[in-house]
Amino acid sequence: MKLVTFQPLRTIGLPNVSYIKPEHLFKEKQAIVEADWVLFPEYWQVNSLVYGLKKRIFPSIQSYHLGHNKIEMTRALWTVCPKHVPYTQILANTEAHIEQILEEFPFPFIAKEVRNSMGRGVFLIESEAQFRDYARHNDILYVQEYLPIDRDLRITFVGDEVIGAYWRVGREGHYLNNVAQGGTISFKHVPPDAIRLVEKVAKQLGINHAGFDVAVAGDKLYFLEFNVLFGNMGFRDTQQLVEKKIWEYLVTHRSPDSPPIKPDTPAPRAS
Repeated sequence: MKLVTFQPLRTIGLPNVSYIKPEHLFKEKQAIVEADWVLFPEYWQVNSLVYGLKKRIFPSIQSYHLGHNKIEMTRALWTVCPKHVPYTQILANTEAHIEQILEEFPFPFIAKEVRNSMGRGVFLIESEAQFRDYARHNDILYVQEYLPIDRDLRITFVGDEVIGAYWRVGREGHYLNNVAQGGTISFKHVPPDAIRLVEKVAKQLGINHAGFDVAVAGDKLYFLEFNVLFGNMGFRDTQQLVEKKIWEYLVTHRSPDSPPIKPDTPAPRAS
């Protein structure tokens, strides 16, 4: 099985992988055509690879398209699990919509930039002045209810299953729990219902590589967002485990007319 990758650090343990620089997409088109899978393309390459060259990509095109911005992500989650999405408004930036949000949402509430990750572009809005400042810098108003939590779950889904989960506990006095923003990690008492929910929703949406952020507020589970190119903080030997699960997925889902995998082809080690 021939593999082409555009991000070698995410596929370093996989066999039979050739690295192509993203900017050489068209220069190296023949090598890409001959590959069984194309791994970790950049977002700008996805449509050319899937619709132009008819290539099988990993992560899936659903993962890329839905994970590219919070609007598409939220609308997809509304279709399959609306009860598990915090109350959210996505509106064009007009004075009427600004007034609507100020009337509809009690302080504090959350405002987000459409494209960002690792806790960047997430704002705790505690006054009209703060919201109007946010609105001056964003064409789309993406506003969510504030959930009174001091931690959330990072649940990692690769291939066909959840491979790990942990709590991200925020610093005292901070509303962001991301590890990149100073949050700490706890593996204690991860609720099985949250893992089952992520597995169900990921499969419904066709997502096969993502870190899901899930909040537990009272007795309810809420999706905050998911990141297709998630970091590996939080798990010991995560990179090897991710590579193993990617390899298993590629083998299981390869094209029916692909040649069989040779018995001596090694799978990535999990430890």
